[in-house]
Amino acid sequence: MMTVDPITLEVVCEGLISIVREMRASIIRASYSPAIYELDDFSCAMFNATAEMVAQSDDHPGHVIPMPWSVRCAMEDFEGDIDPGDIIVLNDSYRGGTHLNDVTLLFPVFEGDELVLFPAVRSHWADVGGMTPGSYSGLATTIFQEGLRIPPIKLYERGQPNRAVMALIESNMRLPEHRIGDLKAMVGACRIAEQRLRALFEKYTRTMVIECVRLNLDRCEARMRERISELPDGTYEFEDYLEYYDDGRFDPVLMRLALSIAGDEVTADFAGSNAQVPGVVNSSLAVAGAGVFVALKATLDPGGAVNQGVFRPIHLKAPEASIVDVKPDAPAGAHGEVRKRAVSVMLGCLSQIVPEKVSGDLSGTSFPNSMGGQDRRRDRGYVFLEAPAGGNGGFAGGDGSSAFMNVDFGNIRSIHTAEQLETEMPVMVERSVLRTDSAGAGRTRGGLGLTREIRLLDGEAVYSVQSDRAVIPPFGVLGGTSAAPVRVAIGVDGKETDLKVPGKATGRTIRQGESIIMQSAGGGGYGDPMERDPEQVAADVEVGYVTAEAAKEFYGVALDREGKVDEMATRTVREVRRKSLAGLHISADKGSPYSGIRGRQRRQRLAPVTARKHDLEDGDLIELIGSHAAPLRAWVLYDKGVPPDVAPLDDFARRVLGLDDASTVHLRRLPTIMRPGQRVT
Repeated sequence: MMTVDPITLEVVCEGLISIVREMRASIIRASYSPAIYELDDFSCAMFNATAEMVAQSDDHPGHVIPMPWSVRCAMEDFEGDIDPGDIIVLNDSYRGGTHLNDVTLLFPVFEGDELVLFPAVRSHWADVGGMTPGSYSGLATTIFQEGLRIPPIKLYERGQPNRAVMALIESNMRLPEHRIGDLKAMVGACRIAEQRLRALFEKYTRTMVIECVRLNLDRCEARMRERISELPDGTYEFEDYLEYYDDGRFDPVLMRLALSIAGDEVTADFAGSNAQVPGVVNSSLAVAGAGVFVALKATLDPGGAVNQGVFRPIHLKAPEASIVDVKPDAPAGAHGEVRKRAVSVMLGCLSQIVPEKVSGDLSGTSFPNSMGGQDRRRDRGYVFLEAPAGGNGGFAGGDGSSAFMNVDFGNIRSIHTAEQLETEMPVMVERSVLRTDSAGAGRTRGGLGLTREIRLLDGEAVYSVQSDRAVIPPFGVLGGTSAAPVRVAIGVDGKETDLKVPGKATGRTIRQGESIIMQSAGGGGYGDPMERDPEQVAADVEVGYVTAEAAKEFYGVALDREGKVDEMATRTVREVRRKSLAGLHISADKGSPYSGIRGRQRRQRLAPVTARKHDLEDGDLIELIGSHAAPLRAWVLYDKGVPPDVAPLDDFARRVLGLDDASTVHLRRLPTIMRPGQRVT
């Protein structure tokens, strides 16, 4: 084993990161798709010959963290059959991919006959075929409706392009000239990386570069293990939901996580999560694992490097053919929603261990909106794609950021500039403003969502949206309230009509003069809203973040006609609000608390007299709040067999909420847009 001095180690490792950055710059300058050169919806990385990620830069965590799975799959398929000059392309969601729009290019670099490193690019292509322009469908029932699925295949063989593969790709996608242009940009970036790698080998030798890679992975692993070892051993559990519709009936599917800490290792086990369904709420374990990693890394070590060494102490388990380990031929386009819900359940688990380090829940959905049509001015087709950012959760040190991409999205931007959109497509940006009253209330409030309105100026277009958190909102922690959920509406002649299925649409016709109104969710609050400085609340009202009515309802702050704090009225209102949170005795519930179409929705049994006393109707969505930071969600179930003022809880709920026989549980009603089993009208 060779000796490496610390200076050389740093220079070589930073040199690899610099190569990745140059790849990024090349793609931005050469790509055809606005999703890439405007929104930065792509990622670059470097892998070694054993499929370990050794370098990345300012990239999308939802891209780069699952990428090692794709590299391993490609190497398995072509074991012993990878030659100099080969280039491999794939987008298979079942094999380390995300959704089919994210196309991955692998470029093996050889020294002689030895495979040394793999520069790789994963780019979001604005369209990969399928049933709708943009290849997004909130109501798809099979992956075949989501676009062209590409297993690992050779785009180039020994330096020669595989023209049949090129033709197949070009023939199955809208705007084929853009797709081929983006593909060539990806190839060009990898060729630049190859040149820079050869220069690095020439300066330091291939052996030295590989040894530096090995040492860097080992030291990053040691750093992550040290952070994990600071946490108390134990198993911490949480659950949350994704919004699915079964033949038009609202049927939320359950994601459950048990986070086990043993010394310097972590195991994330999704046992108990729903089986996969024929709807857009499934994804791969690579994607769910990315949510686990993002939440853990951001909580324990936000400043450290991201590479395979950091992944080594983290182990993933999941039931096969489940919403977190999807198998053919279920839809897999919900990678953003599954990843974000994995972040949510991780926050719920971590809030039981280090509540001071977590935040309220993030906005909780990638919220992709796509629209395609024909631009008659230019006699060409177009595909519009945006994912309006929501709020981040409040945290101990301050309010969550507003209309800002969540941590699992990295540095990508979520909306186009108005100038670019209006130049390239027959649309007008009518509004792009923060969404009043969308943030979860708390001692530190969550960030606000965004209201974004796009009007179609000419012809007809086809619109699709695939989102979550349109019914079950992002949660607050430590007494903070939930944020406003996603809302999408169509504007016609000054009137707004909500989508038939909240937050989901497939191929909805948009006519000239109509507009799409996209409202992203806010972030959950942190801490008791009654502890927020009344002057901060008044300032939020003054700038339009919070209405005066919400200030009184959620923060207990009364304002006079001039918008100033009425101190006496505020003290009175806050005292009343503190006493109004429903507190019930608990009893053991030995039966299953779950029911529904698939039997996986938590129902909180209550005596009808108790429910009515607290203004709760049968089927209302509520939060159960205990001594731990994060709440559990459930739907009220009237049960005359339950004693008054008692809430039966199963053992899982008691563990999650931190309750024992002598405890009380508090209930908080949430806006109920849809009830489980309710049919869309």
